[in-house]
Amino acid sequence: MIHQPPVGARDLLPIDVAQKHWIERRLQDVFHRWSYHRIITPTLERMETLTAGGAVQPESVIQVWDAEEGFLGLRPELTASIARAAVNRMAGATYPQRLYYTANIFRRQAGEQARGQHEFYQAGVELLGAGGVSADAEVLLLLADSLSSIGLTHWHLVLGDAGLTRSLLWDFPKPLRRKVREAIARLDRIELETLPLEPSLRERALSLMDLRGTPDDVLHQVSQWALDDTQQAAVKHLKSVVELLEGHPSVTLDLSLIQTFDYYTGLVFEVVSDRESGQRVLGQGGRYDQLLSLYHPQGQMIPGIGFSLNLQDLQQVLLSVGQIPNQTLASDWLVVAESTQAIAVAFRYAQTLRIKGAESAVRVEVALEASSTDSARDYALHRNIPNIAWVNASGSVTIEAIESIL
Repeated sequence: MIHQPPVGARDLLPIDVAQKHWIERRLQDVFHRWSYHRIITPTLERMETLTAGGAVQPESVIQVWDAEEGFLGLRPELTASIARAAVNRMAGATYPQRLYYTANIFRRQAGEQARGQHEFYQAGVELLGAGGVSADAEVLLLLADSLSSIGLTHWHLVLGDAGLTRSLLWDFPKPLRRKVREAIARLDRIELETLPLEPSLRERALSLMDLRGTPDDVLHQVSQWALDDTQQAAVKHLKSVVELLEGHPSVTLDLSLIQTFDYYTGLVFEVVSDRESGQRVLGQGGRYDQLLSLYHPQGQMIPGIGFSLNLQDLQQVLLSVGQIPNQTLASDWLVVAESTQAIAVAFRYAQTLRIKGAESAVRVEVALEASSTDSARDYALHRNIPNIAWVNASGSVTIEAIESIL
């Protein structure tokens, strides 16, 4: 019998872990420089937490049974968990709160992807208690700084506004509104053309689906529509955000952009890699000004905005452009006992090297089996270990430098 991980799970081998940590460390450094603090929430949440306000569909949650709690869910994203923790465990905190995370998430795939991957890794931020253009701009500029820190230069930002798009659908018959919205999200022109809509509404739906392009063009087009005061304010807000992003990555304005989760109320966005590195969505985010009130004991409205980056997609893109380490770190030292009587001395000397090099994270390994001088040198050579320390039983140490084969 060949033992394999369950469907939807995968092993991360040392090189995968090294690359994942390489990305995480650089992202965390940026988050720290922007004064964000790490938060860790449970992998398991109550189902009512995950599905509050219809943000997550129960069928997408991988559930487990607990005799006392009933059905619990493996988190399919982090925002709901952080919102719950913020209003219940950080009561009285001074806002804004700047929080970040690196964690795994779990999602049950549907349709053709049902046997695909179920576990993913994300890093992201949540800015709680701040609204307006400045807060939106901070999150987007932090996003740009984060991608720059890992050497990703060719990417594209797609911006939309969930509240504006939702309001533009109010004129559609309520029984058909969700179908129209889903068709627009899928860019399904055939579905829109076959829905039982009045000609004017069908034309409006098709126009909304095509409402994407350069910010100037899209803002000009939507400004020609009959907009109420709230919609005009949303358009003005988008324009202000785009202006603050000037000089940063290329931006496409897409009012058909509708995120997977329904809790977004304002700005929504996606990060897309370029075609040369294999075009894919690297991250997503948006504003959710009503979500925290669902968890607050008094229903208090607290604005929020954040983003998540998909670490595995980032890893694949960085690999394709040679921007990430392609091997694990080599040891700095190989300590070899010259005889069985010298093994204890070799371990003590190895520990001395580790202590001396603690600040620079020196890596030291001890040869565990007796070997000839040539085999020890050959091992160090092929493992790219630059230094051998030969230790004898009396405690005498001879240092030898090894020339790398790279």
